[in-house]
Amino acid sequence: MSETSEKRSLRDRTRLAMRDEVSTIATRLFAEQGCTNTTVEQIAAEAGLSRTTFFRYFGTKEDVVLTWIADLGPQLAEAFSARPTTEPPWHSLRRSFDVLLQINADAPQKSLDFERMLEANPTMRTRRREKQHEWEKLLRPVVAARLPGEVPADQDPRPRALVASAVECWNAALDTWRTCDGAVSREVLLDRAMDTLPG
Repeated sequence: MSETSEKRSLRDRTRLAMRDEVSTIATRLFAEQGCTNTTVEQIAAEAGLSRTTFFRYFGTKEDVVLTWIADLGPQLAEAFSARPTTEPPWHSLRRSFDVLLQINADAPQKSLDFERMLEANPTMRTRRREKQHEWEKLLRPVVAARLPGEVPADQDPRPRALVASAVECWNAALDTWRTCDGAVSREVLLDRAMDTLPG
């Protein structure tokens, strides 16, 4: 690795570590006092940042705990593309969602607390859905490439329908997981949700 690459890698790791630290602080504050009652200044002060530095890392207050969700899009598309081309697209989507199940797999309570925080903040739930739309945009082309038939892209609703349905199954599983207080695993709930639709 070149010296320039090493410096870039260190800078990237430092940036990610800072984002993670600020995200942890913001998640706690949002859970304690709500998103609306938490200010950028509060988050920045606890993280030892200025307001200006905060906005170098995050576009909005909500993004401080949701940026990582948008970052999952390329991982999902890559995971789908790595699946066997002979596999039904619906099954490949389910297996690509293993990427999501790995998040805090060894600390499920952390994810459960996050879901409760989002439930208490409708604005945050809306922002998460907006970021999930980015997942869908990345997944649609790779799903389309696996579908049979020569349907022109501008006349083919199938990729969008499949991907949107899979994402909604994920959201349904998360909502149920929160409602049942984690009594059933996210994996089992996701399988139940996706198994209700033909693959």
